[in-house]
Amino acid sequence: MDAVVFDLDGVLVDSERTWDEVRRAFAAEHGGVWPPEATVAMQGMSTPEWGDYLVREVGVRLSAEEAARGVIAEMARRYEQGPPVLPGAVEAVRAVAERWPVAIASSSPPVLIQAFLEATDLGGLVRVAVSSEQAGAGKPAPDVYLLAARGLGVEPGRCAAVEDSTNGLKSARAAGMAVYAIPNPDFPPAPEALEGAVVLGGIGELAGALGRG
Repeated sequence: MDAVVFDLDGVLVDSERTWDEVRRAFAAEHGGVWPPEATVAMQGMSTPEWGDYLVREVGVRLSAEEAARGVIAEMARRYEQGPPVLPGAVEAVRAVAERWPVAIASSSPPVLIQAFLEATDLGGLVRVAVSSEQAGAGKPAPDVYLLAARGLGVEPGRCAAVEDSTNGLKSARAAGMAVYAIPNPDFPPAPEALEGAVVLGGIGELAGALGRG
């Protein structure tokens, strides 16, 4: 293994519930009706994709671009006091970065990725931080992981990916990376998405598991 690529939402920040709350409230405010499958479906989508989903599937009465801008503006407002960093996340990234080059491959927009890096002072350790907005397709497509590996100058098959969600796990696997899963207790991944992954009980176990791998 030559590098480690982290997902952001649900792995390093406890933001999956926040995304869900913000999108649900925004949809209700703009005429949408929330389908039961919407929460899981949008996990991992790029910004253009979930903006379109809010309009097409949820019924938000705006353009996809307007919906995305509105949701991201509220997320950025909530991040103003600092993103909800998960316990042990910063320490885990620092421990991993002592041995391997580190990247972030996230479906969050660049403004929220940057907010995380600034709040945690990890910008100097995370060599590459890319959003699925920049990759062209969101998870479960492999594009954002492939972009991160390319930025690191490492073959995808020589990378480990750290993920929590169904779409994220599928994305990392499709990119050909070794997959380390930290299942999100609020939105647990589908059992089939965990097949072939090293399943951890928490991010504090990651550095040791990678060393054994």
